[in-house]
Amino acid sequence: MQSFKDFFEKYKWNEVKEKLKKVTLYDVENSLRKKNKTIEDFLNFLSPVAAQKLELMATMTQHLTQKRFGKTIQLYAPLYLSNECQNICTYCGFSLDNSIKRKTLSDTELMIEASVLKSMDVNHVLLVSGEANKTVGIDYFLNAVRLLKPHFANISIEVQPLSEEEYRRVHDAGVNAVLVYQETYHQEVYKEYHPKGKKSNFNFRLETPDRIGKAGIHKMGLGVLLGLEDWRVDSFFNALHIDYLQKQYWKSKFSVSFPRLRPAEGIIEPNFIMSDKDLLQLICAYRIWNEDLEISISTRESEKFRNNIISLGATAMSAASKTNPGGYAVDKESLEQFETSDERSMEEIRNIIKKSGYDPVMKDWDSVYSGI
Repeated sequence: MQSFKDFFEKYKWNEVKEKLKKVTLYDVENSLRKKNKTIEDFLNFLSPVAAQKLELMATMTQHLTQKRFGKTIQLYAPLYLSNECQNICTYCGFSLDNSIKRKTLSDTELMIEASVLKSMDVNHVLLVSGEANKTVGIDYFLNAVRLLKPHFANISIEVQPLSEEEYRRVHDAGVNAVLVYQETYHQEVYKEYHPKGKKSNFNFRLETPDRIGKAGIHKMGLGVLLGLEDWRVDSFFNALHIDYLQKQYWKSKFSVSFPRLRPAEGIIEPNFIMSDKDLLQLICAYRIWNEDLEISISTRESEKFRNNIISLGATAMSAASKTNPGGYAVDKESLEQFETSDERSMEEIRNIIKKSGYDPVMKDWDSVYSGI
């Protein structure tokens, strides 16, 4: 059966890079006028010359987002299960070669962390862990979901790539969404960032969303780590991936996130600096290309940027995030995956959203609607 790998191999990184340079202002304007946008239009919106139309793109983005999603922002919080990891990744604080204290939450600790989130009125929790199959494998995840399901309306996971059968099991257990990032689609340099561990297998990770789709997961989230390689080229391939998945697994919903490299234990400096203006252009490009795509903004971003993006395309935001296992109560000094930028409380974020004329949504999904 066909997978994205077959589709991906028809495109070449350097050819896409050169194509972006050749986009003209006329190409951008023509794409903006089109009713039905294609992946080629998305490439035009990403191009350097499209920055000249950013004000118009931002206005269109605001209108399209309100038309499709209304004036609502879904709020969620991550719950880090473990910082144990068997991969060496040059950009991650959890990397195996970092000599730091490792921590995996016990059942009791998990519920203590959950109770703190519940006290903030959090109803959508994202479970995150390092990639260590022996300590935090499928059985650990299923147990965590079982314990948390009575307390949260929406459970998402961002863990190591699983098999199709394992994704079916987490789906049956009550997981609503799975997030998995390729980090970079630049296959020629991928190994340099992932020299050791299962994550170094580019193709296995590339085909993970296919396994998620076949397992019938309600929603999947994709993204690239902005700062590793040219953000324009990487984002084109990420959109190409989403385009393929939406056509192949049309019953699923899709979201995109924009993780920019943040300081963390032992990580490299970004190879490509992405400005706030660049990130705004990227968000606008996604929204104008794909009106149905959910757009999530994390606490990696600054308070100022997050305040402004509320009315410019965001549909979901994390808040009060702790990126270390036990960070809310159990072990506040354990190793973080990365430093957050926006450290405001959940209540502060809710108030900012309300002051912007938007409605902060703590619960927009219930398992009763899916038969879970």
